[in-house]
Amino acid sequence: MNQPQTNANRPLQGKFALVTGGSRGIGRGIALKLAERGAAVAINYLKDEAAARDTLAKVRDHGAEGFIVRADVSQPEEVARMAGQVREQFDALDIFVSNALGNLLGFMSPPLQVTMAQWDESFQCQSRAFFAGVREMASLLRERGRIVSISYWPGSHLGGFLPYFAMGTNKAAQEAMCRYFAVALAPRGITVNAVCAGITDDSIVNQLPKEAQDAMFAWLRSGWSPMGRPTIPADLGGAVVRAG
Repeated sequence: MNQPQTNANRPLQGKFALVTGGSRGIGRGIALKLAERGAAVAINYLKDEAAARDTLAKVRDHGAEGFIVRADVSQPEEVARMAGQVREQFDALDIFVSNALGNLLGFMSPPLQVTMAQWDESFQCQSRAFFAGVREMASLLRERGRIVSISYWPGSHLGGFLPYFAMGTNKAAQEAMCRYFAVALAPRGITVNAVCAGITDDSIVNQLPKEAQDAMFAWLRSGWSPMGRPTIPADLGGAVVRAG
């Protein structure tokens, strides 16, 4: 897929990106910000093809190209197949964003109550998925490419919200992997970073009980957040396009 040359208003023109979990929420915000900057975007989804196609339409509204690709990132063989589709469509990759979350609400449980099945599910869709993704996409990435892992700093560093145990510890593992991958890929000029989201509206947060949502958003609007509002997906998209 050929892209026009770069211009000042679209600094990612001519670049190719893949966003896992890119059909909705934070992933959609990232995909649209990349498209706004000129990148062609591969949008990974698992269940909601209609949402993925809607995101692709919005990517094209920004004057960018792209395609949708269904894959379960918790399964390494599907990640490998997705890499093959990216190679077929784009021939190369410049930006890989590991964002897919998995069934967060299904494995939220305190550390002494979490089941092995919940732990395994979190591991498979988070730290193992990131490892498999980098392993497959590294050969596609061009010189001076970017890898970005979406994390959550309070979960990976603080440990205060106990039901987040399985996700938080896997996010911490992803952040550690970012450091190792950054060193390994530095000779090719490829940067590897984690972008830590806050409590984000239009995301998995909106699947929590309404009382929990109201409490969190009220806390942010009361002054805890300097912006006086929750993070939105476009904020995360802005951080990702500047990463590296």
